[in-house]
Amino acid sequence: MPLDNIQNIVLVLSGKGGVGKSSITTQLALAFSLQGHSVGVLDIDLTGPSIPRFFGIEDSKVRQAPGGWLPVPVHDARTLPSPKNTNGTTSHTKNGKIGALSCMSLGFILPNRGDAVIWRGPKKTAMVRQFLTDVLWPPLDYLLIDTPPGTSDEHISLLENLLKQTNFSISPPNQLAGAVVVTTPQAISISDVKKELNFCKKTGIRVLGVVENMAGFVCPNCSECTNVFSKGGGEIMARDFDVPFLGSVPIDPAFVQLIEEGTRPVYPKGTVIEGKDISSEKNDINSAGNELLVDKYRDCSLCPLFDGIVSKLVADIRSRNQ
Repeated sequence: MPLDNIQNIVLVLSGKGGVGKSSITTQLALAFSLQGHSVGVLDIDLTGPSIPRFFGIEDSKVRQAPGGWLPVPVHDARTLPSPKNTNGTTSHTKNGKIGALSCMSLGFILPNRGDAVIWRGPKKTAMVRQFLTDVLWPPLDYLLIDTPPGTSDEHISLLENLLKQTNFSISPPNQLAGAVVVTTPQAISISDVKKELNFCKKTGIRVLGVVENMAGFVCPNCSECTNVFSKGGGEIMARDFDVPFLGSVPIDPAFVQLIEEGTRPVYPKGTVIEGKDISSEKNDINSAGNELLVDKYRDCSLCPLFDGIVSKLVADIRSRNQ
């Protein structure tokens, strides 16, 4: 079975579009990799496949192999150099090593990046099934599945096929670890995401935790973080549903610039995140063109936040598997 090489499967869900599921999935994958875990990302947002863009591998194409498709590699397992701009902070790597990272998305299969996917439900269902049965993943510690918003055909097909494949005795125990639910702080987002939590409850998916995205804005010209969309709604929702709250993630323009332009994040003097000074000099950001995304991400203000989120997820999943 194609999923036999995977130890843990984690869904990234939300009841509302535009809350940043793909951004959260990308950073979870980078954080897992930085902790030494081998990671795969499966993008089943068929009408808006953005994972290739986030990882900077849009021009890559899926290769055929006997029995299925080979996922597109982002980077191999390797040892990273010491971080350049963290001024003595930790490197967020386990023994200085990162795990391999690979992706699969409809974006790699479409002839042109701008092609619209105008499919009815049955074709979407068939595509999701094919992604789960025909992708030949290498041995993975974690497979993250980025989903479209809501509770649509893709979600139902995904769960039916996952439950069918992960119930065999040959699969690792508790292979379907659960779901990370993403929201933003506003009340209108919370009301929609509550439906996703109810969906998880009805379908028996364990909620690993809630991430509150866009909880503040990190000014690129000073060290201040302003709560543009308020803050705390995600934590209150998690408490109401008795599920873990994994943390709040602000908007960081330096991360946007890293994804869009590939430049290493830089912060003005006095920028402190989680008690650590992450300020850097602008002449430090002229990085080599062959530098890995995961290496440059270590200098992002969001890296220590996701390092903490992933540590919570790993501890929770391991405790459940024991």
